[in-house]
Amino acid sequence: MCPTGTSLWQARNISNLRSAFEVLDTDHDGKISREDLKTSYADADDEVIATMMTVADSNKDGYVEYDEFEKVLRSDNSGRGGVMADVFKTMDRDGDGKVGYGDLTSYLSSAGFDVNDDEINSMLGLGAVDGGADGITFDEFLKILAV
Repeated sequence: MCPTGTSLWQARNISNLRSAFEVLDTDHDGKISREDLKTSYADADDEVIATMMTVADSNKDGYVEYDEFEKVLRSDNSGRGGVMADVFKTMDRDGDGKVGYGDLTSYLSSAGFDVNDDEINSMLGLGAVDGGADGITFDEFLKILAV
C-alpha cells in the first residue's frame, strides 16, 4: 500500500533508500556521521568525506539524518531529481538520458579514477535491466545507489 500521492516505484525506492541509509549508518544510531562514511568508504580521503557531508547535511549539525539522505537521493514533486539528478546529467555526456559505457568512462576519467573495461561493465551491470548494454537510466542509477 502506498501513501496518498506516492507511486509504487516511489514507495519501493523509499524502502531501498532506507536500506541504503541503514548500511551507511554503521554504528546504527539513526544518523550518518563522518566516521560512518569513513567506515563505509575506507578508500575515500577526508576531502571526499567532507564533500559528502556538505552535500547531505542540510541543517549543518554534523550528521545526515534519514530525511536529509532522502532529499539528496530522491526526486522531488517537480520531477527534478535534486543533487543525484544533477550528478546523472553530468555523467550523461551525450544527453541521451542514459549513462553508457562511453559516458561512464569519460566521467570517471575526468574525475581522476583509473578504471578498466571490466570495472566499467560491472558498474553498468549493477542496476540495468539489460545488464547495462545500452546504459543505465536515472531510475536504474538510483537503484545502484540504494544497493
